[in-house]
Amino acid sequence: MKKGRYSDEQIVRILREADTAPIAEVAKRHGVSEASIYAWRKRFGEMMSDDVKRLKALESENGRLKKLLAERDLEIEVMKEINAKKW
Repeated sequence: MKKGRYSDEQIVRILREADTAPIAEVAKRHGVSEASIYAWRKRFGEMMSDDVKRLKALESENGRLKKLLAERDLEIEVMKEINAKKW
């Protein structure tokens, strides 16, 4: 996946700026298209910078937990195969 030019926190700051100033002006100042600002608004909505940091932390924890679950399921399958061979 392509790495964006702006971090999520920077995007949220740009969106808050776009709430107070005209979108065309904010887009021109930051060198992005108006469509990008509308897409970001759809993605981040009314989030603040703290919310984005919390979202990132939750996503990383979710990924870690999914990995643990997959490893546990794999161990269970291996144990079932070993048990089936003994009989």
